[in-house]
Amino acid sequence: MTATPLLEARGIGKSYGSVLALRDVSTVVNAGQVTCVLGDNGAGKSTLIKILAGAHQHDAGELLYQGRPIRFASPREALDHGIATVFQDLAVVPLMSVWRNFFLGSEPCRGIGPIRFIDRRRARETTRTALAEMGIELRDVEQPVGTLSGGERQCVAIARAVHFGAKVLILDEPTAALGVKQAGVVLKYVAQARDRGLGVVLITHNPHHAYPVGDRFLLLKRGRSLGCYEKADISLEELTRQMAGGAELEALAHELRGGAT
Repeated sequence: MTATPLLEARGIGKSYGSVLALRDVSTVVNAGQVTCVLGDNGAGKSTLIKILAGAHQHDAGELLYQGRPIRFASPREALDHGIATVFQDLAVVPLMSVWRNFFLGSEPCRGIGPIRFIDRRRARETTRTALAEMGIELRDVEQPVGTLSGGERQCVAIARAVHFGAKVLILDEPTAALGVKQAGVVLKYVAQARDRGLGVVLITHNPHHAYPVGDRFLLLKRGRSLGCYEKADISLEELTRQMAGGAELEALAHELRGGAT
């Protein structure tokens, strides 16, 4: 018997006035797997993740959470259901310490009655332990998060979502602005989140980043699905070819060769 997906989109559609942002898009997110959503700018990736994250609501189709139809009223409601989204801007405060950003709004407190104080020692130790469990080693959790590299900040955000009990982790272009080495580090922690049983949604425009960690690949182009493939059914070369436009790219290459002769 096949396990019920954590999250499933069935024929999802979304319009903004006369602009059709998504049409008939379907995919599933299973526990312990990475579903990659690929497409160029304007493909509909951002609209899809906003629907999954509760920021926007779909106009057509169904969104199912653990097999039951659902329509999240807000990102807070989605988070309450265990769906954590790490957007490109990361929602961090650069001048605040790593541990303050780790807890941001959920700080552990101590005290008696109405007199409560942030338990700084506990927060620091919890942050250090949570990062270590993900294999993330930072010089000091007291350092401002703005002093971390882009890759380190992404890893802290991933560890934060795992620590606070996320069941589904949505990552919006986590490697977009990173170099090769830092991108590799982030993908390592994406795989760790998957191995801890989370269902991961990885949004990217780079098939070379998606293929090593992905179990399923949803390709979008101008709001429409080009297909949703299991890893066994598509090679990196074919994934790259479809991303690049396939026959259109081959025709362009032929035209360019002809112009050079």
